[in-house]
Amino acid sequence: MTEEKYEKASFAAGCFWGVEATFRDLKGVISTSVGYMGGSTEDPTYGDVCSGSTGHAETVQIIYDPTKISYEKLLETFWNKHDPTTKNRQGPDVGSQYRSIIFYHTEEQKNLAIESKKKLEESGKYNQPIVTEIIPTPKFHPAEDYHQQYLEKRGRKFCGI
Repeated sequence: MTEEKYEKASFAAGCFWGVEATFRDLKGVISTSVGYMGGSTEDPTYGDVCSGSTGHAETVQIIYDPTKISYEKLLETFWNKHDPTTKNRQGPDVGSQYRSIIFYHTEEQKNLAIESKKKLEESGKYNQPIVTEIIPTPKFHPAEDYHQQYLEKRGRKFCGI
């Protein structure tokens, strides 16, 4: 299968280590990369992003085979991975770099993301508003090498204890 048949998805849902590990386990995901999106600083570093001054969010970029996994399944995984009602926070991680964002690459992804968010809001699963942003994909800045597959390199599947 050639790379032209693969598609790209990008999500911010808290600390990118755990988010990346979740998506890497899905059949049909070809590769993942962690990095920074949505900010104003060119070539941000982890330290820059953690300062909260760049506007970037920790993001996972996914290359996937749409014949093996749908974008809808990726959205479902995204929604189930984090709490989309907490602004600038996921668990113990606090700051704008941990906000919830779906970065869409195509109009189809945009429409599917909006539809999935609406269904989740209507489901009654949460008693607070969903604060997830759905925005066009800006430039992806890959994180430093030591962040790539961070948990996998350490023989772990999850963040925390």
